Amino acid sequence: MKIVVIGGSGLIGSKLVSLLRARHHEAIAASPASGVNTITGEGLVEVLRGAQVVVDVANSPSFEDRAVLEFFQTSGRNLLAAETAAGVKHHVALSVVGTERLVESGYMRGKIAQEKLIRESGIPYTIVHATQFFEFLGSIAQAATEGQQVRLSTAFVQPIASDDVAAAMADATLGQPANGFIEIAGPERVRLADLVERFLTRTQDSRIVVRDPQARYFGALLDDDTLVPGANPRIGALGFDAWFALPKSPR
Repeated sequence: MKIVVIGGSGLIGSKLVSLLRARHHEAIAASPASGVNTITGEGLVEVLRGAQVVVDVANSPSFEDRAVLEFFQTSGRNLLAAETAAGVKHHVALSVVGTERLVESGYMRGKIAQEKLIRESGIPYTIVHATQFFEFLGSIAQAATEGQQVRLSTAFVQPIASDDVAAAMADATLGQPANGFIEIAGPERVRLADLVERFLTRTQDSRIVVRDPQARYFGALLDDDTLVPGANPRIGALGFDAWFALPKSPR
């Protein structure tokens, strides 16, 4: 089966392409580097020719509110129109657990717009909602840093390793369209501030975590249910310690 992975050179995309090829499918890693650009439309007709499934794991290059919204709307419209013309039978997209609860966040508003386009496209689809990746802990800490302090919410998170995300995406890609969303999360539920403090300690980072229930997460105020999955999510295999022990794990 021919499967096109949009964003196929990124963290999740590259792992997903490898998994799909290992299962003997024709997986194409599509990105601007390979001449496929969902913003301009360049290369879409050619790469989608004969594709049965398209997986979108591309991300906005900017997290500025307007830029994120424009990216997901423009990319989504161009990609879904090209898929319709090519007769693609299944569209799979990676999104975020709690997206609909995070409307204060400009990034999440972009994801909400992307999901709406998918639902209304007429193409059978599966949207995978993932919790925060362990690989992004450094970025989360940096975004919350003020001097030597890292001010973070005490809300719960249930982070997941990118290897487990890629495995779940592969299964969703090869399965039947859900015409809805599935949730995936890591095995451990922990408070965000505690998790980042654990990460900073392990990486010998001297910054001090300040626990603040009113601290915003990329513009949004959190409560204990905002970033965690609902009933019966798919649970990944790797907790924090196992992920941190992996060779060449991004820090």
